[in-house]
Amino acid sequence: QVQLVESGGGLVQPGGSLRLSCAASGSIFSIDTMGWYRQTLGKERELVATIASRGRIRYADSVKGRFTISRDNAKNAVYLQMNSLKPEDTAVYYCNADLRRAILDDVRDYWGRGTQVTVSS
Repeated sequence: QVQLVESGGGLVQPGGSLRLSCAASGSIFSIDTMGWYRQTLGKERELVATIASRGRIRYADSVKGRFTISRDNAKNAVYLQMNSLKPEDTAVYYCNADLRRAILDDVRDYWGRGTQVTVSS
């Protein structure tokens, strides 16, 4: 079994900051890309940021300059530092990992259960 567990969500005022964490555990051989996505009611899940195993990073235009993604390969963890938060950043944030459970396995997509981020005064 593989589990991705997010933490760090909560309620914050506009202009504030939050740091999300996600750790992958279980039977894992290697992890390729890790990332964060978010979803609000009635909308499709959207990419926030991803980081590849060799460090290539991608951000959604809406978060560039405000959010920073990082990872700790030794801990199978990914982080999202969110600064200058806006009400439109309110969403459930999901951790994602593309990983292999064994050396000959295909890369598969795994998701966490999500953590709520609410930006409101």
